[in-house]
Amino acid sequence: MTKSDCSEVEELCCRGGALLLQVRNVIVFLPGNLEFIQNYPIMKQRQFLLLSMAGLVLLFFSFHSSSPTVPPNPAPNNIILLVGDGMGLAQVSYLYVSSVDRVHFSRFQFNGLHINTPVGDRITDSAAGATAIATGSKTRNGAVGVNANGVPQQSLLELAALQEKRTGLIATTSITDATPAAFFAKVRNRKDQDSIALQFVHAPIDFAAAGGFQFFAKNKFQGNLLDSLRASGVNIDTLSLPAKSLDPSRRYVFLLGPDSLYHMVEKDRPGRGNFLPDATKLAIDYLAKGENGFFLLVEGSLIDWGCHNNDTLMVREELRDFNRAVGVALDFAERDGHTLVVVTGDHETGGFVLSPEKETRIQGMDTTVIYHKERIIPAFFTKEHTASLVPVFAYGPGAERFSGVYQNTELFEKLKWQ
Repeated sequence: MTKSDCSEVEELCCRGGALLLQVRNVIVFLPGNLEFIQNYPIMKQRQFLLLSMAGLVLLFFSFHSSSPTVPPNPAPNNIILLVGDGMGLAQVSYLYVSSVDRVHFSRFQFNGLHINTPVGDRITDSAAGATAIATGSKTRNGAVGVNANGVPQQSLLELAALQEKRTGLIATTSITDATPAAFFAKVRNRKDQDSIALQFVHAPIDFAAAGGFQFFAKNKFQGNLLDSLRASGVNIDTLSLPAKSLDPSRRYVFLLGPDSLYHMVEKDRPGRGNFLPDATKLAIDYLAKGENGFFLLVEGSLIDWGCHNNDTLMVREELRDFNRAVGVALDFAERDGHTLVVVTGDHETGGFVLSPEKETRIQGMDTTVIYHKERIIPAFFTKEHTASLVPVFAYGPGAERFSGVYQNTELFEKLKWQ
């Protein structure tokens, strides 16, 4: 345009209410009162409209290209994975209706669901379910730490050890049981607990607390594995958890029962008390002293047993105990700021439901069924596992990755350090 053209455009800008903006050192022309320009010659109107269109296009691309790049969330330094064995959505819901002071599941930032179908069946067992989570590989029921062809798979715990992170395992059943074993052992049959115990001796585990003493004291392959553990520098206790903090320069194994630990509620003897939350706190305090972070698995093993038995009292108390351990993990994560906490189950057990109380009234030949929705009755559909999707709860760095519906093997990919 000529100088006079530019001056007339400036007049249009002023009298037409247009805007002149500087975006990335470029003057951008934006339209204002379009009715005003109708008094100008057609050529001037075209110049005005062309400048307007060019200004809008330039502004659009400028905003899109100049938007600051959102930095990816930093990888967590520590990962705490808590598995409620047999815990589905109804079991979690039971915490909310069973008069618990604080349900710590409400503290999580992101939720998801995982699909837990194994290879060769429609419903998983704990071995295949835990192996999928621990290694990212689907496998057959009964297999631990190997894929469907029996090939050993690397676990989250082993990956953590390779990165010089500290590692820990806690369970309320034997340390050789399917779920904890999937993080360190490789066997085709979960019942081969003597082989699993033998592999435990050579596994890169800094802290363990569970039952299973019998598989180490009288191992059918190597006799007394406790001596082998001690010879490798492991401090072993078979009586109780210590009241004092642990020496970060040593490794610790607490085997506090011949097989499973006691239930929370026992008929003829005291229950196991606060073992699970106490062991969780002890492990976190100890593992956090390492320089490179840690990986910790905590299993609420006996939720599953209560569901298999269709024992609502046992399920309730095991869930409450697990909830307290979840709270311990979240308390640490909130203080630390670099810890990812993920809670899930390996599968659902019992077809557990929370139904209104049902009352049947019979008067003569008439039968009336009344549902009292103010009273909830927990009930079971089966004594076996089910194909239900299982909830996932996540808090901390990277927690957003756990939203959605996905295969249980994807938990491995989401959990492993990037």
